[in-house]
Amino acid sequence: MRRELAVVSTLAVFGFAGTAWSAEFGTPGEAKAMLEKAVAAVKADKAKALGMFAKGEGGFKDRDLYPYCGGPDGNFTAHPTLLGKSLKDLKDKTGKPLGADVYAAASEGAFAEVAYMWPRPGQTEPVQKVAYVTKVGDQVCAVGYYK
Repeated sequence: MRRELAVVSTLAVFGFAGTAWSAEFGTPGEAKAMLEKAVAAVKADKAKALGMFAKGEGGFKDRDLYPYCGGPDGNFTAHPTLLGKSLKDLKDKTGKPLGADVYAAASEGAFAEVAYMWPRPGQTEPVQKVAYVTKVGDQVCAVGYYK
């Protein structure tokens, strides 16, 4: 009986620890859902949506998840810190042409995935990150999650 209780207790601790860790970061499903919500917002009112994305308002900032967009000129039209800078010329931490890959993968009405290396918020060591990308009118939008 004691041994069974110890096993159950150990499993519960590891189970809750795993849940707490995973809850700290967004999941692929949550990233995709946020991009779907972002697409709907851009279609409804592009200017309002881009402003909300940049400010993280309206549910468009959840832990490490947020939408970002770039316009036809290749510059960020929505991003928490890179607004107005070039998305198209952005490279990941290994030199991969992240922005060019995002633009190349984006197509209206479909989601594509672009993998790259980027540090988690508050860290410096790059880790694998994946962005779901799509095109909405003249905007290329994405939401990335860490693997």
